[in-house]
Amino acid sequence: VSMGHVMWGFPLPTVLSENPIALALTELLLSALVMVINQRFFISGFRGAIHLSPNMDTLVSLGSGASFVYSVAVLFIMSAEALLGGHVEHYLHTLYFESAAMILALITVGKLLELIAKGRTTDAVRSLMELAPKEATVIRDGKEIVIPAEAVRVGELFVVRAGESIPADGVVVFGSGSVNEAALTGESLPVDKAVGDRVLSATVNTSGYMRCEATGVGAQTAISEVIRLVEDAQTTKAPISKVADRVSGIFVPAVLLVSIVTLSLWWIFGGDFSYALGRAISVLVISCPCALGLATPVAVMVGSGIGAKCGILYKSAEALELVGRAKVVALDKTGTLTLGEPRVTDVYPVGVSEGELLSYAASLESGSEHPLARAILSYAGDDFPRLDVSDFEPLVGAGVQAEVSGSLLVGGKHAYISTITEIPDAAEREHARLISEGKTAMLFVRDSELIGIIAVTDTPRPDAEAAVAELHSLGVKTVMITGDNRAAAEAVARGVGIDTVISDVMPGGKEEAVKKLSAEGRVIMVGDGINDSPAMTRADVGMAIGTGADIAIESADVVLVGSDLTDIPRAVRLGRRVLKTIHENLFWAFIYNAIGIPLAAGVFGLTLSPMFGAAAMSLSSFFVVMNALRLYTFKTDKTKKHEPVSAEVSVEAGEGKEIENMKITLKIEGMMCPHCEARVKAALEAVEGVISAEVSHKSGSAEVEVSDGVTAEILTATVVAAGYKVI
Repeated sequence: VSMGHVMWGFPLPTVLSENPIALALTELLLSALVMVINQRFFISGFRGAIHLSPNMDTLVSLGSGASFVYSVAVLFIMSAEALLGGHVEHYLHTLYFESAAMILALITVGKLLELIAKGRTTDAVRSLMELAPKEATVIRDGKEIVIPAEAVRVGELFVVRAGESIPADGVVVFGSGSVNEAALTGESLPVDKAVGDRVLSATVNTSGYMRCEATGVGAQTAISEVIRLVEDAQTTKAPISKVADRVSGIFVPAVLLVSIVTLSLWWIFGGDFSYALGRAISVLVISCPCALGLATPVAVMVGSGIGAKCGILYKSAEALELVGRAKVVALDKTGTLTLGEPRVTDVYPVGVSEGELLSYAASLESGSEHPLARAILSYAGDDFPRLDVSDFEPLVGAGVQAEVSGSLLVGGKHAYISTITEIPDAAEREHARLISEGKTAMLFVRDSELIGIIAVTDTPRPDAEAAVAELHSLGVKTVMITGDNRAAAEAVARGVGIDTVISDVMPGGKEEAVKKLSAEGRVIMVGDGINDSPAMTRADVGMAIGTGADIAIESADVVLVGSDLTDIPRAVRLGRRVLKTIHENLFWAFIYNAIGIPLAAGVFGLTLSPMFGAAAMSLSSFFVVMNALRLYTFKTDKTKKHEPVSAEVSVEAGEGKEIENMKITLKIEGMMCPHCEARVKAALEAVEGVISAEVSHKSGSAEVEVSDGVTAEILTATVVAAGYKVI
């Protein structure tokens, strides 16, 4: 009505085009209607002003209200001159009714766009909530019945068939299955479950049949805890937001002052009050404290949601920011960098066969519960006969002894064994080599004669080397802090590429070590046990792997749900990406206001309509939210291989025959015993298209015969999922 007939030639009814007063009254009524509809701006704005805490709504309501009041005053002047017979058409160009309405309309549209965009920032939480199944099949009175999932009780048995979601946390008591835990860990490869294994709510049983006992239901499930942590993180403030908060605190009063100065100067030196008022209103409506206020929280909301999808739980916005600023990552050794399960690495027989040594050692250690004994028993498996054992006796701090098949057999440390028998020079050299590699060597003596050495070590996790290498590529220093001896610690450090080793420290010493590392920059401490908690608390960011002790997880600021060490560099990359987005948003908000306010005030000699100022303000907030949503391009794929696959592919076919089958040879690291062979063989032969698999832990290889369509990458993923590493 106000601008259409002037700018685009839209026709006006004769009663309006030939009657300026009627046109002005129509504009007044329409703008008043818009103001009534958007009265929330005035209520919020004036309430803030009364309490001396003006906000964005204060600026909007002042801009719209001033436009309306001034236009009403001009309308009275028009009416007075019309009664005196004067010409009033020129007054139409000084009315700001359209600005009073359009400011509110554009701000409302901007708010709508902002809400739509911000709605996407909670997609992660919403998608997690939707994962929980609505129904569960439970066993009551010996019968299977379907009930709402929330009605499952702790201790109750529930059934999960192939393709069904698991309704509660529990333990498998019958059957087996393959469970997709991507919702919690981000790992897309299914995890095999058998009797005694833990299952989690909202994960999906892709194959098999399981009967489970519920251990956690409703708000006590792992998925509920994940949702709570994500929501908590999204409502906290990052330290960097304090800058925006301080600026926002003085922003609105400063804008009001600039608007008053603009009005005064243009009126005094320009002489045209209407023009001066237009500039003052433009200053009010173009300024955008919301862009400053949104810069940090929307990025944090999106970032924490993405982290949850990756299996990385940030407990606060501060943790998300500090992870992005980290310069040093300190890691515990046992159970964090290593599997925490000793494995046999070397068997050195002296005067007997390897099989005979293993048979004697396994028989002797069968009476011990020591972790080193379990390692030998696991390695020997059922392949070596157990001999008759009697008079088993532990030697405190030295080893064990027993009568085995009529002979006195002793197994223990070098310091003790050297006192009861003479150790040949070759065996001494072998022992020294094993110790230099950080391995634990156990010597076995039969009737005062050395029969061999078995070395055991806690092997690194398959993903440790890749995680450390990626941290180095990010410019992050890696440090191992452990209570183990230096030789063992340095052996693991060399294997995975750790920069610095701090060994032989007690839990209190770990805390002191982290304190010293803080001089080099922000420190992340990664651990899994109770003894890591003090150091994790001392660090800028404590990071716990999901398999760790409850107290370690409680002490942590970040939890790696999937216990995948490559999540550490992934968490750092996500933190840096969020920080970059926050910096971009703050830069945009500051630059927008630094340019927009002087432009609206007429400093650059340009005239900016209040309507365009309002549109610019709306779009500035929308831009900040959309920029934060670009975080969704962050790559979360965890099935990417940690290293290039080294595989030899050979094709066997007679001349002139169609090629049907291939043989793929994989070099595998981490297989220590026949049980490992069986596990890898079973995993490979379960892949569709695999005809047969020949696996050897001694050569560290697997030769797999496959049909067309099965690739080395598929086989490698299968081996990695089984807990081993392809090199």
